[in-house]
Amino acid sequence: MSAQGGARITGRTRLCGILGYPLDHTLSPTMHNAAFAALGLDWAYVPWPVPPDRLGEALRGLRALANFAGANVTVPHKEAILPHLDDLTPGARAVGAVNTIVRVSDRLTGHTTDGAGLLAGLAEALDFCPKEAHIVIVGAGGGARAAAFALAAAGARRLVILNRSIERARALAADVGRATPAVEAVAYPLHQFPADQILGSADLVMNATSIGLHAGDPSPLDLGPCRPPTVAHDLVYNPPETGFLREARARGLRAVNGLGMLVHQGAAAFALWTGRPAPIEAMRRALDAETP
Repeated sequence: MSAQGGARITGRTRLCGILGYPLDHTLSPTMHNAAFAALGLDWAYVPWPVPPDRLGEALRGLRALANFAGANVTVPHKEAILPHLDDLTPGARAVGAVNTIVRVSDRLTGHTTDGAGLLAGLAEALDFCPKEAHIVIVGAGGGARAAAFALAAAGARRLVILNRSIERARALAADVGRATPAVEAVAYPLHQFPADQILGSADLVMNATSIGLHAGDPSPLDLGPCRPPTVAHDLVYNPPETGFLREARARGLRAVNGLGMLVHQGAAAFALWTGRPAPIEAMRRALDAETP
């Protein structure tokens, strides 16, 4: 019996959750608990807000729970979590970031499902294919790393990484270039780059920073040089309309938030934890009920 909808939660209920800080914005519990209920699984999913300096303690505590099955990982922990895990999948090791933890016996393995979720969400919402595309990514953290590696592997022609810390941007560009030599990966400081040249030729511009999580956050980037049919994608999904997306739509760009990516990366994580295909439509309905 599902642990949701008023059903009883017991010591046998399998627990999953999300590790991040803060977590006021997360809709992952809504989505995953709807999925568990749809399949009648005695599982439950909860948010675990963990400050950065307590991450190691949190992992040690979760290991001690006999009914802990796995977790999602979000900002700011996607890279910092790596030393606290026992194993990484080849994909997570290459990306250098983890968004899903799977427990098998007493070992915790880090996976990355963000990249696959991103590609599926873009294809579903906008029929966007990255092959031969010129892509601009704002940010160089865990979400940006997963996006960059996935887009490069899917055939992007050029990746431009913009970040406040040019060192982090250069490191990401170099890592992507080594993994996928066919892609041209370059880095610029966020506030000092040839905007007309870079943005004017972009097929996809992506916000992979946390700017937008708070109402009133401005766009992290002036999209003035962009022209339709450029796609603007924000990894933020709550609030559903960020400053970045508002500016993109005002300029006539095709724009989409991260809700589709959330669904598809979550479906992949669900399958890893439970061994069952995720009920994607149930997950989507639950999210639709929570978002305007």
